[in-house]
Amino acid sequence: MEILQTPENALSHSIVTAIINAPIEKVNIADWLLNLPDAEYQRCSTQHIGAAISSTYEGEPVSLNVETIGDALMVQHYVAVVHRPDYCRMLSISDSITQNGRTKVQVLWELKATKIDDNTTLYTNEIHATATSEMFEYLKEHNINLADAAASRQASSDAHNHEETPNFAKSIENKALTGKYNQPF
Repeated sequence: MEILQTPENALSHSIVTAIINAPIEKVNIADWLLNLPDAEYQRCSTQHIGAAISSTYEGEPVSLNVETIGDALMVQHYVAVVHRPDYCRMLSISDSITQNGRTKVQVLWELKATKIDDNTTLYTNEIHATATSEMFEYLKEHNINLADAAASRQASSDAHNHEETPNFAKSIENKALTGKYNQPF
C-alpha cells in the first residue's frame, strides 16, 4: 500500500526535465522502460549498477534497479502501477543499504512525456522518496533526525536525477526514432 508523502515523512522530491527530439506519437515510455536492457540502464548514470524486468505474482510488470544514491546502495523493486506510452507510475519499497545497515524507503518514480510541438517532446523524470515505518526505526536506532536524513537524500537524489534524466531522454529518443537501444547519446 502506498504511503502518501507528507512533510512528516518526506525524504526527497526531485523533478528534472529534458527534451526528446521526436514526436510524441513515436515516444513510448512504457515500452522503453519495461524492455530496458541492463547495459542501457547502466550507461544512463555512473551510479547505475544493474537493471532487470520481472513481474508480481499478479502479473504486473516490475523494473528492478540497483544503483547508488549518495552513500546508499539502493535495490529498487518498481511495480508499474501505470504504464502507458506517455506516462509510467512506478512504486517501490526499496532496500537502502548503508554502512549503518539496511532499511526500507518508499520510492515513487514518475516518467512523463508531454508534447511540445510536432517534432519535440518534453520528458519529465520525477522521484519522491518517503520514509517507511522501518526507516523511522532505523533513524531512531542510529540517532539520526529526519531533517538531516532528508537534507542528505534531497541533495543526493537531485544530483542523481540531473545526471540520469538527459541520458534517459536520449535513450527514449533513440528508441522512438530507431527502435533500438545502444545508440549514441
